[in-house]
Amino acid sequence: MRTFTTEEIARATGGVASGHAEVTNVVIDNREAGPGSLFIAIKGERLDGHTFIDSAIEAGATAVLCHKDVECAVPTVRVQDTTKAFLDLARSYRQEFDIPVVALTGSVGKTTTKEMIWCVLNAKFHAHKTYKNWNNEIGLPKVLLRLEPEHTALVVELGMNHKGEISTLSKTALPDLGVITNVGVSHIENLGSREGILAAKLELLDGMEPGSPILLNKDNDMLSKVELPDYKVVWFAIHDQTADVRAEDIEYLDDTTRFTAVTPEGSCSVELPTTGEHNVYDALAAIAVGRELDIPLSDAAAALKQYRPAGMRENIVEKGGVTVIEDCYNASPDSMKAMAETLMLKGAPGRRKIAVIGDMLELGDYAEEAHALAGQYMAEAGVDLLITYGPMSRFAAEAARAHGLLRVFDFQDKGDLIRQLTSMLKPGDVVAVKGSRGMQMEEIIQNIYENIEE
Repeated sequence: MRTFTTEEIARATGGVASGHAEVTNVVIDNREAGPGSLFIAIKGERLDGHTFIDSAIEAGATAVLCHKDVECAVPTVRVQDTTKAFLDLARSYRQEFDIPVVALTGSVGKTTTKEMIWCVLNAKFHAHKTYKNWNNEIGLPKVLLRLEPEHTALVVELGMNHKGEISTLSKTALPDLGVITNVGVSHIENLGSREGILAAKLELLDGMEPGSPILLNKDNDMLSKVELPDYKVVWFAIHDQTADVRAEDIEYLDDTTRFTAVTPEGSCSVELPTTGEHNVYDALAAIAVGRELDIPLSDAAAALKQYRPAGMRENIVEKGGVTVIEDCYNASPDSMKAMAETLMLKGAPGRRKIAVIGDMLELGDYAEEAHALAGQYMAEAGVDLLITYGPMSRFAAEAARAHGLLRVFDFQDKGDLIRQLTSMLKPGDVVAVKGSRGMQMEEIIQNIYENIEE
């Protein structure tokens, strides 16, 4: 981030500066403050940053942005709302960069798609990207304010829980190109229906200029119906042969996926260092982005070969003869189905496939049906053993049994689950662990590793 003066910050945020200071970075956590820092006193649901102003100054903060009257020993910028001011400052800084900005959203697969797009962008640009899970009204400004002069492209992930959030984020990032991976049921508790989810995802357009490219998954039943005459709609798909970018001749191997990417300009063989149909969709979105930014298809294919899973998203670990698929960052019925498909693609025939699933959160009245659907997916995929954890996952267990899966274990205590699972594991097993972040399924994975003998 370049150096800002308090006067510039006031102009960008509609605030009033009291005193002059120059800042070289922005923090919202007093523990991260230091010389040259602007400390923004964000008022959250649990904590009010205004109570930490003194400690931020003690740590070296050079200036403070606040929405309350405060007395402190450094210059201040007084605004109406510090959260909005944080977004305003980030938007102002983003506008200083004349670079292509790609923004994406979707019910599942956002982070994987973001990482693949970043790989493809780097075939031509020096690309910046969303870090960790910084995809909300606090995270996105952090990402934008970390843009540096050497960055020549940007890809950001936009998340949401409620109506209006993606609109705010899009108006902050001001994307030149948008991507919607799919519309599922994540956050249906807050948005009421899949139609409500679709409308929320389409808020991505609110920060885009008319005529801008918007890339949509044509195989998704909700997105395929969308008509956007004011934008350049680009379709990607596996099954719909009318899509602009599509995959043919897909081959799922033990640790890789191969397919032919087909575009109006030609085709190219693609190899991904991961497996599963959902990853093919993510790669197609990345290829479509590259196509819009004049990145040759062969360069995009070479870049995708360098993709590596991020965080706890389908990270595959081999330990003591057991293959563990770590996929505990989030969960929805769509991603549960994808996990089951990935599990069945892993390993040689005859290896035992074990699915360990936890509750999917934020599904409201749809929760019981969603969990039953997840259990049905596990049975239809043909997993050998299903282990469920959590009060709602019992519906997954019941549905799996009803659809013919014989070996199903339902647990409400994580300790009991861990003891049962670790006593059953043997070399050759393939285990996939998935659940919503709040279920802390990584604890199960850690115990698996601790109990496997090398």
